[in-house]
Amino acid sequence: MLRSRIGRRQPLVKPTRVGRLVLVGGLASAGLVTEASAQAQVTLEELSVSGPGSLAAKNGQPPPTGVVGQPPPAYPGGQLGSGTRLGVLGNRSVFDTPFNTAGYTEKLIRDQQAKSLLDVVANDPSVRAIGSLSDAYGSSVLVRGFILQPADYGFDGLFGIVDFRRPFVFNAERVEVLKGPSALINGAAPNGGVGGSINIIPKRAYDEPLTRITPFFISQGQGGVMVDVGRRYGEQKEWGVRANGVYQKGETAIDKERLELGFGSLGADYRGDRFRASFDFAYQDSTYTRNRGFLFVGPGIDIPSAPRLSRNLEQPGQYQKTRSFLGATRFEYDVTENTTVYAAFGAGVLNEDDLSSFKFLLSPNGTFSNTFVRQKFDNETYTAETGVRTRFDTGPIRHTASLAATGYWNEIRYPVAVQFLPSTTPSNLYAPVPVAIPAFSDRNIGDARGTSQIYRSLAVADTLSSLDGRVQLTAGARLQQLAGKGFDFTPDTPSFGLATSSYDKTAVSPAVALLVKPTEQLSIYGNYVEALIAPPVSPIVPSTVLPPIVADQKEVGIKYDFGPVGASLAFFEINRPNAVLNPVSLAFTADGLQRNRGIEFNLFGEPVPGLRLLGGIAAIEGRLVRTAAGAFDGNVAPGVPELTLNLYGEYDLPSWLLPGLTATGRVIHTSRQFYDQGNTQSIPDWTRFDAGLRYTFLGGWGKPVTLRADVVNVAGTNYWNSSAFSGILSLGTPRTYLLSAQMDF
Repeated sequence: MLRSRIGRRQPLVKPTRVGRLVLVGGLASAGLVTEASAQAQVTLEELSVSGPGSLAAKNGQPPPTGVVGQPPPAYPGGQLGSGTRLGVLGNRSVFDTPFNTAGYTEKLIRDQQAKSLLDVVANDPSVRAIGSLSDAYGSSVLVRGFILQPADYGFDGLFGIVDFRRPFVFNAERVEVLKGPSALINGAAPNGGVGGSINIIPKRAYDEPLTRITPFFISQGQGGVMVDVGRRYGEQKEWGVRANGVYQKGETAIDKERLELGFGSLGADYRGDRFRASFDFAYQDSTYTRNRGFLFVGPGIDIPSAPRLSRNLEQPGQYQKTRSFLGATRFEYDVTENTTVYAAFGAGVLNEDDLSSFKFLLSPNGTFSNTFVRQKFDNETYTAETGVRTRFDTGPIRHTASLAATGYWNEIRYPVAVQFLPSTTPSNLYAPVPVAIPAFSDRNIGDARGTSQIYRSLAVADTLSSLDGRVQLTAGARLQQLAGKGFDFTPDTPSFGLATSSYDKTAVSPAVALLVKPTEQLSIYGNYVEALIAPPVSPIVPSTVLPPIVADQKEVGIKYDFGPVGASLAFFEINRPNAVLNPVSLAFTADGLQRNRGIEFNLFGEPVPGLRLLGGIAAIEGRLVRTAAGAFDGNVAPGVPELTLNLYGEYDLPSWLLPGLTATGRVIHTSRQFYDQGNTQSIPDWTRFDAGLRYTFLGGWGKPVTLRADVVNVAGTNYWNSSAFSGILSLGTPRTYLLSAQMDF
């Protein structure tokens, strides 16, 4: 069995073969195939890579100043990347990065049968989903206790163009999470994410041909198929094409909730001696019927225990249709061996048509009222960046410098008037009753604007390293201009069509970080980051826009590379001006400051052959300060759990039991959260267990077949999700069965 360790000094330059060569489920270690055939097959799982020169032809690793191509190789165990992309700073090794980052691999995505971004980030103890996939609100998360919305997720380094509601990851090679403000690295997130950022790295064609077909089943009646095809062409395989297609339809794990999804993507790339380019297109069309709404809880009402999660609280006639399209392109040219200029452009369009509901909890016995919401909107985004990365020496100091400019343009329009349709018939969490949706008819309002945003920035950064990279100082700043308007799109009002709120603010956001490596394996780091971030926006009335705000982070941490296992420990403090949603009036206002102080511990890798671990624990003390008249000073910030734990493990079972069989398991724990600023209402802690089996064998055609069976929420635990922020409450994920058969040809 071949093994190797990731090269640490310049892992993105030196030729290396990554990780233990194990077919999914331990086929090679089980002795079912020879080592030579295992090597032939492993190229479908964890690919060998090489450095620059001669097209970087072995699987397309870019030079140190570039990013177009395959991402950094996987760390031992294959579940995390050995490096991540840090925006203006380019690709960086995890152990040479003065921030807390994680890059979840395509192998992990397949092995966990993950389909949405929420499924992937469920591995991170610092990330919590605000709702489940079908929630009408969408796939927002909390990172280090602060909200991050889908519009803030990046695609190949371009933010704001992925599906506004539910980003699926069928075309993702990596899902990368950066903890903390990322103004210097990525610019301002469109909706003001401050706890972290998420970037989807798209799939690229490998050197080896790939044809993969995966039929799958999801309880209670979801069936579908995924197709993944990749090819490279040219004398030196300089042209690559990767296509993914998915179709699924049927009833979900929630009674009478149905989903029909169509997804298609095409990624093409070119890699020349000096010039590299990529082109990506993705289309997503989803229709949910009777999918989940969310709840508001009035002051003084004790929040009851969560109902059975598979019970449907919605009404016949409710639906949410979302159609999105994105296009992205990126170009790089190596002016010299150590200098690369680049440019990128992306566009995203989303059209949504829905009839959903807000629920207002009326009593602790579970009685609630329904207000149905009829809306259609179109979201259109354009984003661009250009810059240069270069490396040079001044005496004993090595510089890795960057200069970049970015632009972001977004507009949301409403072709019909938004209607709130209150119902007089109450229902109950534990015994829902039929509720008639009030009659309505759409009223065309001429594509009225809801919000518009224009963000521009200019960033400069330099990493100074000495003593063979043992000491690295990164300093930089980003000049940001954030401008936006909120419009009144309510017809028959004097201000209809006029801007009712606006902002235009310019600021310089500095950042400084120091990393010291006393030994080759040990990294000690610290950073201070400021960020001018997009203003808080009401989750209910998007035209309610507050002014941009300035947040800051202080962080120190330790990372250690044991070889087969990596570990990190981080201490941080983030300060961010606070905004709250009144659950009764739905007014959205600024109020004081939220200060989150926390500790994160992460573990990943393969401690012994056949055993792979991924996860960690995070403890956060979220507090409110400087609130109006000091009314809530010192209280726990709503929606911030004090303790979160995620641990995923895989174990290749002994060959005498069944060669190629792997058992998997995961535990997710979230402690109690307060719902209101006064800390009088709360949701209890919860723990979820997932389990599964994976079996890999060679098909009769000589290529691997992988059967997977997983159960999410094995015990059927009923819980409120990690969503008690800004006055919104949602339910967790019910027991869900996942089956699939991956066949490579």
